[in-house]
Amino acid sequence: MRRRHMTRHFSGEPIDGDVVDRLLDLATRAPSAGYTQGLDLVVLSAEHARSAFWRAASSAAWRDRQGVESVLHAPVVIAPVVDPSAYLRRYGEPDKHHSGLAGIPAQSWPVPYWSIDAAFAVMTILLAASDAGLGALFFRLHGPAGEVLAALGAPTDRVMIGAIGLGHPAHSVPDGSPVRRPRRVPEDVVHRERW
Repeated sequence: MRRRHMTRHFSGEPIDGDVVDRLLDLATRAPSAGYTQGLDLVVLSAEHARSAFWRAASSAAWRDRQGVESVLHAPVVIAPVVDPSAYLRRYGEPDKHHSGLAGIPAQSWPVPYWSIDAAFAVMTILLAASDAGLGALFFRLHGPAGEVLAALGAPTDRVMIGAIGLGHPAHSVPDGSPVRRPRRVPEDVVHRERW
């Protein structure tokens, strides 16, 4: 956990497929609200698939920005895709009626469990990648979500919270916000018994 950081510069060196498979297996074991398991992971390792993803997920202006080209060198992109309707169905089942979510439309849920589950899977991949000596970057989509889902061949009623670039780091020294901003110390973050 202490070694983990977002990697923004990838060497482009291929990743062993067994390593990727281990990361994906771990992601499927991340917590799932109601054990709904409404998460799918689209893994892009072929050049043509990653190129199609980047065309849909970003603008040409973004791809041409200085420093971005190294992100595009990530040899694997993992897109977590969740199905809100799976959660609506699951929380409509008898053993979940006590939750108070049965029959509530997705846009009215106080917390979208599908987004939380996707975030759990993402964090699992980020930690496992660091443990495997790889770099990883979680990033938001810079293109319309519907177009990205279509480019992935995923049903367009699904939801994406972003995607993960995965690969060997090009630099051993982290960059980005942690270099410019100090980490808050636990004494400033942790509140015991009340705020």
